[in-house]
Amino acid sequence: MPEKDPLSYTLLTYAWVFALSLFGGCVGYLRKVKAGIISRFSIHELLGELLISAFVGVITFYLCEYAQLPGPLSAAFIGISAHMGSRAIFIFETAADRAFARFTTTGKL
Repeated sequence: MPEKDPLSYTLLTYAWVFALSLFGGCVGYLRKVKAGIISRFSIHELLGELLISAFVGVITFYLCEYAQLPGPLSAAFIGISAHMGSRAIFIFETAADRAFARFTTTGKL
């Protein structure tokens, strides 16, 4: 099986990833409005939420592909992480910091 890179996926695949991510971002934004975190509708807040969700969704897609997870499970993770938005980025960052710390303390970097 040839090794995949970001350019080897079809536009349809990316369309589904973006659609799931944007839907998760919309739901996350509406949750914040309903909870009172955002006091009123703001196009800037919505666009920011959608941009962050799209980024997180694509990163989650690549992680799922790397782990060779089945499509439906990947879709669930993409939607959940996109809904989480910046919280998912923080979780990914924390996991990466811990992984790098293991390499630097063992001297294998």
